[in-house]
Amino acid sequence: MSAKHSPPREKRVEVVPAQEQVPGPPPDRLFLIGPRSRWKELLSVLGFLREFIRGFRTLHFVGPCVTVFGSARFRDGHPFYELGQQIGARLAKLGFTVMTGGGPGIMEAASRGAHDAGGFTVGCNIVLPEEQVINPWIDCSVTFDHFFVRKVMLVKYSYAFVVMPGGFGTMDELFEALVLIQTKKIQDFPVVLMGKQYYEPLLELMNRMHAEKTIDAPDLKLLLVTDSIDEAMDYIEKHVLTSFGLPETPHALRVLGEEPSKRSFLARLAKKKAANEEARLGS
Repeated sequence: MSAKHSPPREKRVEVVPAQEQVPGPPPDRLFLIGPRSRWKELLSVLGFLREFIRGFRTLHFVGPCVTVFGSARFRDGHPFYELGQQIGARLAKLGFTVMTGGGPGIMEAASRGAHDAGGFTVGCNIVLPEEQVINPWIDCSVTFDHFFVRKVMLVKYSYAFVVMPGGFGTMDELFEALVLIQTKKIQDFPVVLMGKQYYEPLLELMNRMHAEKTIDAPDLKLLLVTDSIDEAMDYIEKHVLTSFGLPETPHALRVLGEEPSKRSFLARLAKKKAANEEARLGS
């Protein structure tokens, strides 16, 4: 599928940049360098607060999301990129907002697939030494300076996680979600790994962990590993739409300068069910 067949939208709903960058080491490196003066530590904390508030303000009305993780290095034409497009499209057809890290590769593929299917896409971008440009299929984006703030946002608004093939960053995001579920910090939202062959060595490692009693048997059931998009979507629909009773999108408060959301998750879900019923009766 070439780009000319799926042009990006002309306008994005909102793009919220990170704070203006200045020459020198990135803010997170300065913060993690060790003890500093109390004044500098306070300034960092205030910066974190500002970053969190910016994320909350941007993402409060995006509706229930499914976050898609995966490598930024797969390009258009790669089988994993095409799989990412299909995943994004199917999630959009289920009525979910598709959330990604906002960059290239799998993030772009999932956003592009959701866009082509008429869905809504959100990107949580990150400032990197090599600039990560927000892909053009993102409707609403916010850029963060610190990875830990970004990771909170990718989890906070999501009701399921789809993990495509990826590297260190993808593994970090996968195990962050698994640990939060394992320790009951979040509910047991579905985690789906796409790519049995790719993740076979990881599964062998997890089985070794179980054999050495560093994890328990139920921990191995925290995720579904599959090559089937249908199985992945059925798993997400069963465990999310049936189990958690998703809330309606919050109401906007004009006094805070908020705009009413035109995207009701429940309305989209009702529309989807009506379309399915119409197709069933017509068959």
